Amino acid sequence: MTTSPARVGDARAVRRLTRPLYCYAYLDELVLLYPVYALLFADSGMSGWQISSLFALWSLTSVVVEVPSGAWADAVSRRLLLWLGPLITAVGYALWVLTPSYLAFAAGFVLWGVKGALGSGALEALVYEELDRVGASDRYAHVMGRVHSLGLFGVVTAMAVAGPVFASGGYGAVGAASVAGCVLTAVAAWRLPEHRGDAAPESAPDSWSAALRDGVKEVRGSRAVLGALLLVPVVTGVWGALDEYTPLLVRETGVADLAVPWLLLVIYVGATVGGLVAGRAARLGAVHLGVLLALSGVAMAAGALWCAPAGVVLVGLAFGGFQLATILADARLQHTITGPARATVTSLAGVATEAVTIAVFASYAAVTSGASHGVAFAVLSVPYGVAGAGLVWGRWGVRSR
Repeated sequence: MTTSPARVGDARAVRRLTRPLYCYAYLDELVLLYPVYALLFADSGMSGWQISSLFALWSLTSVVVEVPSGAWADAVSRRLLLWLGPLITAVGYALWVLTPSYLAFAAGFVLWGVKGALGSGALEALVYEELDRVGASDRYAHVMGRVHSLGLFGVVTAMAVAGPVFASGGYGAVGAASVAGCVLTAVAAWRLPEHRGDAAPESAPDSWSAALRDGVKEVRGSRAVLGALLLVPVVTGVWGALDEYTPLLVRETGVADLAVPWLLLVIYVGATVGGLVAGRAARLGAVHLGVLLALSGVAMAAGALWCAPAGVVLVGLAFGGFQLATILADARLQHTITGPARATVTSLAGVATEAVTIAVFASYAAVTSGASHGVAFAVLSVPYGVAGAGLVWGRWGVRSR
């Protein structure tokens, strides 16, 4: 995209984007149900296989909706989808606390999956193109690093607040606060700027089918785009799925249930730091990224097998590395996309990520049927060693920047 000199480095335009964006990122994860929904499932009589099946349904919904929603975002409005998603999720949270049952939990995860698909691709495309419009696309990793970190800070805040709210009002109070948070997230989303096609309106897809066609064509026609796209699910899918099981891993260390949220904070602090340093690490080459993935995988395996509170620190370090690698992989993909169907291409990466996530959920359930949670985390760290080796030895097809 060509930008005029007057727009280059327009700090005010960047602030007009980042202020509502950062509010959106924080509020989107300020969900008081997060720290307790696994407990809600267990207290409602759900078995380990039922809980894993709910997680899988969540990801399967995203797989089905991901690409159509990405093409929709390219053809209509990315901000509209970001506004609609939180409102859909609010309905799901209400179902969980008003009618707790397997069917209600499943319906809630379907709605949550739809929300995730609506935002996946749309958010990255909106942020990248708004930055590129003012000549600041090189700040993408920095901005998205803060977005991820603020999201994690929202999770940490929810963990800190959920306990007192739960103690005073139970699941009903936690659920009501979560629904209110979704409404505030939708308000922040509507404040996001969107200037679709200002520079070249004729290049924007004029229909859903055209956007889908353009996105698939770009992936098939560029090895750089394909390589960057495939890197995203490899980096993101495994640790994104394992994040759902971290409370069970922490409980396995032998600490009291009241101490579980505090140890989870260690993991989230590590991931937050990983997001905050993404801007400085934006120019890491493929070899360095491979080393980062491999070392993070080793740290996760060692920490999980330690089966002690101190091992959680290593898991936190690993999650910090995975968070950093996730942002860098996304930035590589955004920089390689040149066509008008940016949200569609990003959504294709999201579909692949959800496919990996579903495979991890199934693998985790299989491993934990005969082994500990620590062993499951260690087994699922192996893909990071393989991916890291592929990047180091140049077998991935991802170019250094």
